[in-house]
Amino acid sequence: MYFNKENLQNMDGSRRLNIINSVTGIKPANLIGTSSKEDGSNVAIISSVVHLSSNPALIGFFMRPHVDYRRDTYNNIQENKVFTINHVTSDIVQRAHYTSAKLAANQSEFDACGLEEEYLESFAAPFVKESSVKMGLSLREIITIKSSGTSLIVGEIEHLMLPDNSLNDSNYLDLEATQSIGVSGLNSYYKMAFKASYPFVRGTDMPEFD
Repeated sequence: MYFNKENLQNMDGSRRLNIINSVTGIKPANLIGTSSKEDGSNVAIISSVVHLSSNPALIGFFMRPHVDYRRDTYNNIQENKVFTINHVTSDIVQRAHYTSAKLAANQSEFDACGLEEEYLESFAAPFVKESSVKMGLSLREIITIKSSGTSLIVGEIEHLMLPDNSLNDSNYLDLEATQSIGVSGLNSYYKMAFKASYPFVRGTDMPEFD
């Protein structure tokens, strides 16, 4: 099966959307928690979270254009300058998915989807209590991607909560142990299963391949 640029441009919109959204493979499924002084809490599922730096500890995520549509997550981050990132886990995957519904500005997805808010003192954004891995971040910058009109929201980790014994001997997070979920496209979810771990690669210690 082969598609060129013209094929993709002339393709039915929903088919093109599903293909392009899934060709990048499995991505982390996360819930972004924010709050508004006027409308209260908000939580939304996002599949575009990326690591940007370890020192300082910067994490980012991409948001679709917000000019012509109401984007509560974007607006709340602009207002309060803080947000949370919470792993979607096996036991909340269905509830997490439905946070993508378009609700009224004053209606909380926490309430609509049966998720519980959790707060740390002096941090305005809500965490998802049911999540196993939770990050509280302060906004550092918003970068506009001109070619798509999307925005990269960059935050610095202020709070990090992990389950006990969730780090392996190399201090990597065991995503299978945390029951973290991956997503392909817009609505297909996958469990994480550990496959293998290899050493940091240097040019002098390459193995021989058949």
